[in-house]
Amino acid sequence: MRIRHGEFGRVGKVGACCARGRAHSIIAYPAVLAVCLLVVLTGFPHAAKGQSLLETGTNCIQVSQATNASWWAGIIEHGFQMPLVEGYTARTDGDNYENQVQPLLLSSQGDVIWSEDPFRIEFGHGSLLVTSKGSRMTRSKAGSSLRQAFLYASRRYFPPSGKAPDELLFSSPQYNTWIELMYDQNQDGILKYAAGIREHGFPAGVLMIDDNWQEDYGKWDFNKGRFCNPKAMITTLHASGFKVMLWVCPFISPDCDVCRELTKRNLLVKDASNETAIVRWWNGASALLDFTNPDAVDWFRSQLDYLQSTYQVDGFKFDAGDSPFYNGVTSLQTVSPNEQTELHGKIGLHYPLNEYRAMWKMGGQPLAERLSDKAHSWTDLQKLVPDMILEGLMGYPFSCPDMIGGGEFTSFLPGSTIDQELIVRSAQCQALMPMMQFSVAPWRVLDEAHLKAVLKAVQVREEHKDQILSLARQSARTGEPIVRSMEYVFPHQGYERVKDQFMLGNSILVAPMLEKGVCQREVMLPAGSWKGFNGMLYQGPAMLSLTVAEDELCYLERSE
Repeated sequence: MRIRHGEFGRVGKVGACCARGRAHSIIAYPAVLAVCLLVVLTGFPHAAKGQSLLETGTNCIQVSQATNASWWAGIIEHGFQMPLVEGYTARTDGDNYENQVQPLLLSSQGDVIWSEDPFRIEFGHGSLLVTSKGSRMTRSKAGSSLRQAFLYASRRYFPPSGKAPDELLFSSPQYNTWIELMYDQNQDGILKYAAGIREHGFPAGVLMIDDNWQEDYGKWDFNKGRFCNPKAMITTLHASGFKVMLWVCPFISPDCDVCRELTKRNLLVKDASNETAIVRWWNGASALLDFTNPDAVDWFRSQLDYLQSTYQVDGFKFDAGDSPFYNGVTSLQTVSPNEQTELHGKIGLHYPLNEYRAMWKMGGQPLAERLSDKAHSWTDLQKLVPDMILEGLMGYPFSCPDMIGGGEFTSFLPGSTIDQELIVRSAQCQALMPMMQFSVAPWRVLDEAHLKAVLKAVQVREEHKDQILSLARQSARTGEPIVRSMEYVFPHQGYERVKDQFMLGNSILVAPMLEKGVCQREVMLPAGSWKGFNGMLYQGPAMLSLTVAEDELCYLERSE
């Protein structure tokens, strides 16, 4: 299933997020502001090597921008607005902005702000103001660079687990059935899609069967009318080299027998009248599991374990755990809507082959996170690099940049205009990211030349998959991002606001083409010797002007 733009609304300049029938406005916290503690970083001495200055137990931090620090905040949907720009505001209380949220801010000068509770951010008029309804905020001076700030935050707040998700997510492209089948997920269509992958020269990988394979929401078994023999289907897919994931969610259709059973067992969230709450989401109105109840977690996991033991399903795409769905409901244990999202995230730790879009905290864990839905547009393509950079900075290194060409199915309906160049450039942009995911079948929508260009991008990934896998394994141990900003690798050299190129680890600079009809681009090249995609050698620091054909990805590798 895919979140549709407009259901939650798109966040504009100053972070108001409107759900259907409900508005989340940016409101002040009067009690918090009344006791606001002002902290001006320029007044503090530098920490000694290996130490940090700490201030804890406050619910308001204000940072002067006299130091000209650049700041990154943990709202992944806003990655393209990072470093923070004048006038930026956002609030995380009961809102995950359709994507992952981490209650963290990092600066290019080594500053760290962490909050255990949801917070509000205001950036402007020469200062950064962070407020929380709770009092579990911490400000630290971890060093003098973005990397030092990240490493400190990672060690202290979301240490790496030592594990990564299933390595097939990194080593081969992923394939999601959503665009091709939408709500008509069926056995014949899935097998046809998988066969097309191999017939057109694409390698097998993880195959994600999306929403509506099931009997109903909460009735987690294959729909018998559209799947005559699901076990045989999965056996065939396994024999072709695929691993299989199924889409699942925490919603329960209110008019089914499962909902009646779970209501009797008090496993669903309730409304103000202490009745089972009916929550509106993009697929209608449903009941919702209460993950503060261990019995609800056990029930949900039993459904997933049944699918694995009965059909040999390999893993699950966990969707719809967004915190706004938990606003205004009550649960067995009193927690914030954000914490319900976190509890949903913890379920994925039991399944190495997983994927999440909505998340609260859970950095450093072996969870595959993907970006929110991107439109079939050049504007959204240009968001991939800064959004993926922010994923890594916030402790989510195992990340996927949504579907190639966009994940909104309306862009691919009959009669829609398909931009073939956009699909090619989207595939190239993802080729050297931690993961790349197809959904629309390239062979269906592309002519021969553009299909070859997409296959060429997949080949670039194949040539570098050992490096990508090595970085994923390192990240499991160290927590460091796989996709890194220029500022992270080359601090204080003027790269803070570079958003159209990134580093894969420390040795590969990737500068994808992100504008329609453009085959020339400038690349900011750091010091050192570099070998380009074109076979040419370059010496940095330099500003390069490179010609990049439509079937080429612009990248350079350190040659020393």
